[in-house]
Amino acid sequence: MPSTALLTDLYELTMAQAYLEAGKRGRAVFSLFVRKLPETRNFLVSCGLEPLLEHLQSFRFTKEDLKYLKSLNLFKGWFLDYLEAYEFRADLYAIGEGRIVFHNEPLVQVEGPLPEVQLLETLVINLMHYNTLLASKSARCYIASRGRTLVDFGLRRAHGFDAGLYGARASYITGFAGTSNLLAGKRYSLPVFGTMAHSFVMVFEEEKEAFRSFARSFPDKTVLLIDTYDTLQGAKRALELLKEGVRVVGVRIDSGDVERLSREVRALFDREGFRDVKIVVSGGLEERDIDLWLSTGAPIDIFGVGTKLLTSADAPYLDIAYKLVEYEGKPKFKLSPGKETFPYKRQVIRHYEGGFMSFDLVVPYKEGGLVELLCKEGKLLRPLPSLKEIREVFMEELSKLPPELKSLEKVAEYKVILSENV
Repeated sequence: MPSTALLTDLYELTMAQAYLEAGKRGRAVFSLFVRKLPETRNFLVSCGLEPLLEHLQSFRFTKEDLKYLKSLNLFKGWFLDYLEAYEFRADLYAIGEGRIVFHNEPLVQVEGPLPEVQLLETLVINLMHYNTLLASKSARCYIASRGRTLVDFGLRRAHGFDAGLYGARASYITGFAGTSNLLAGKRYSLPVFGTMAHSFVMVFEEEKEAFRSFARSFPDKTVLLIDTYDTLQGAKRALELLKEGVRVVGVRIDSGDVERLSREVRALFDREGFRDVKIVVSGGLEERDIDLWLSTGAPIDIFGVGTKLLTSADAPYLDIAYKLVEYEGKPKFKLSPGKETFPYKRQVIRHYEGGFMSFDLVVPYKEGGLVELLCKEGKLLRPLPSLKEIREVFMEELSKLPPELKSLEKVAEYKVILSENV
């Protein structure tokens, strides 16, 4: 992985140089947490540790990086030498991926010499923010789907290639069957899915000819896009092929009154005995659409969720922060109105009642809670879990989430108690 050391904010480096000049090299703890959940969220899903650790291991300042920094005429030669020798040597504590989390809970805590861990602020926020944001959004889609198949279709409108990759990974962790993104499929060993575009249909003189051609190329994986011209006419042409013995696995509806059209298309196939043909829908949908259609009994089998998933359209950011909580063993905290922080490295002790999460106690760190030590002096202490294992963690967590917190509407806030008592 190429170096990403310059993917940071200028003030991280100016502070580091000033720390060193002031002799501030003591051991510090920075904590990453979400101050307040978005208005449309009852919970979050921790995600992004594996990408973060990958980037931390390659966090180096190359000769070209240092040449650029020198050209800014801001940094002293000895500080550039310090950066040239920099490598990640800190301790890292975190709540595991796939765990359900809430406000004021330390997703990641980094402990080490102050200048070294200050430099990591932007990277830690950026990677954990987006991955957690997307996992939390896709978890809502999974809840709304009532067990139907979900596929990530979001790459083309994701905010960059990395966003497309991380979105595919995050959505798989939280219950999606797979993705249309081939690079994500390769990188993360995810199942990949795809159908056809309207351009394929329009190239042919006749819609049925396009369908037949596609089915000839992919006889066991034929999903036909039927709404290029007239959805019901497209369904009838797909039905004609079925009657001829052509194997059609499913049909996709990408526009129009999805609820009505899915019912009419389903009835059309069922009357002729083709009950196994799946109905796939896509086209700018998200969890509220899924929930609405399924609550009315719409016979939809598969949802392709794209733009609004990978942009987390209804809640496009988290109020996430990476703050100093301890320096040389002393508590550090902010008192700024609306941005108060808590001191000390922390642990989260989760309490249950009747098999469901009841409240969380956030206390000065001790072993035995949600927060685990993952890296010691920059070295990973044990292998990271596979995506399958993380997915299983999420499913277990979801089974313990109070039913009211699974609502797509905002309900009473889950109780998180900050305590100074261990």
